[in-house]
Amino acid sequence: MTRAVVLGGGMAGMLAASVLAQYADEVVVIEADRFPDGPQPRRGVPQAQQNHMLMGGGADALDRLLPGTTAALYARGAHHRKIGQLLTLSAQGWFRRLHSDAYVINCSRPLVDHVVRGQALREGTIEVIESAKVTGLTGDAGRVTGVRAEPDRTITADLVVDATGSRSKAPQWLAELGLPPVEEEFVDAGLTYAGRFYEIPEGTRDDFPGILIQTEPGTGRPGRGAALMLQEDRRWIVCLMGTRGGTPPNDEDGFLEFARGLRHPIVADLLSAARPLTPIRSSRALANRRRYFDRLPVPEGFLAIGDAALVLSPNYATGMSMAAFGAEALRDGLENGGLRPGLSRTVQAAVAKAGEWSWQMATGNDRWFPGAETNIRSRRLLGLDLGGLLGPLQRGFSTRWARTAADNLQVAEATYAVTALSAPPEQMMTPGLMWAVMRGPRNVPLTAEQAIAQYPEFGDLLTAGAIQARDGRQ
Repeated sequence: MTRAVVLGGGMAGMLAASVLAQYADEVVVIEADRFPDGPQPRRGVPQAQQNHMLMGGGADALDRLLPGTTAALYARGAHHRKIGQLLTLSAQGWFRRLHSDAYVINCSRPLVDHVVRGQALREGTIEVIESAKVTGLTGDAGRVTGVRAEPDRTITADLVVDATGSRSKAPQWLAELGLPPVEEEFVDAGLTYAGRFYEIPEGTRDDFPGILIQTEPGTGRPGRGAALMLQEDRRWIVCLMGTRGGTPPNDEDGFLEFARGLRHPIVADLLSAARPLTPIRSSRALANRRRYFDRLPVPEGFLAIGDAALVLSPNYATGMSMAAFGAEALRDGLENGGLRPGLSRTVQAAVAKAGEWSWQMATGNDRWFPGAETNIRSRRLLGLDLGGLLGPLQRGFSTRWARTAADNLQVAEATYAVTALSAPPEQMMTPGLMWAVMRGPRNVPLTAEQAIAQYPEFGDLLTAGAIQARDGRQ
């Protein structure tokens, strides 16, 4: 009899358990919380009440792991939106509307967790232990043999999967078994979210596109942005975001003033017609953080996935997708011989590889906000600081790419596909696209009026008369 124990019953844990149920005789999920009966927030996922987007590549991975998951999300009110159809004000200007296949799913995080949990547990082959605290691992530096749990219980396992998230104790537990410290890197731009749900105004269409105002790195000023997305049950989720020095307030007047002071007041204009449904909730400590378990002499019988290994700033909306990609890496490893010797090392390396590009993208961007903190040391060669030499060049190229993407539909389409995690980053490096970026933008940038006029779905919500009338009532 083989047994796999998964620590953590969030998205990463449930996906891992669903994969392991096909290869182990017993699968046990140990969760510190109690699961709600429906799609409600829970204590272990405090950021669940902020805006979430499930990238298309991650959604496709969910369906490969648990067929029918996206259909179940849509049936519960989730919205399918093409990225090129979102009204987007990037750091380099307004994007032109584009019909492309790259997409996101908009809905609340509790709904995603509830649906994934139901899909994973529907066969009844996974045992779940709730309200349980794991205190350590058993075994030695060469092999993990199980876990210790309160009050005085040991559960043996052929494989222990740590999916306990960013607060994972696995580095400490592995050190207790005699392993070296887990290398850890972080880049912290001091990002803070402030968000709340709203009842949508009368007259809002079901095809409301959604709005993204992206933060601006590299200006010397704190980054400030916003997202306004349609959720299930005909609600809006509005999330204001700011990096260190630009924290969005969570009081009524300050919240709206922050929205009004963004590079365009469209979010504030729309909120003037919407009724708040929840208090304003803030989320902090949203840094990028990576634990290099793959650089250890990985012991047999142990694996770390999801946020336990890689936490990315929610500004990039990749966390749920990384959980799905980690589960796919586990599935691929198991397909090549099941619970065999060497599985942990192979899968841990694959998990690290799956998150590499997203890590580079997020940390490369966040380093350019004022006050950003990091422990990543510059790369040196022959006494030269390559970070100091290449950083401005890389930043300059990224800026030129973004400016071109706001103007050139082909560059934008490739950017959307990679951003949605539906295509590898190499897809952006074709000769044609590189030539387009070298030439740069060819058209006059869109004005705000021109950009918004691309979206008749806003209907009368943004007419001057309607906004003036609402402002007069406030």
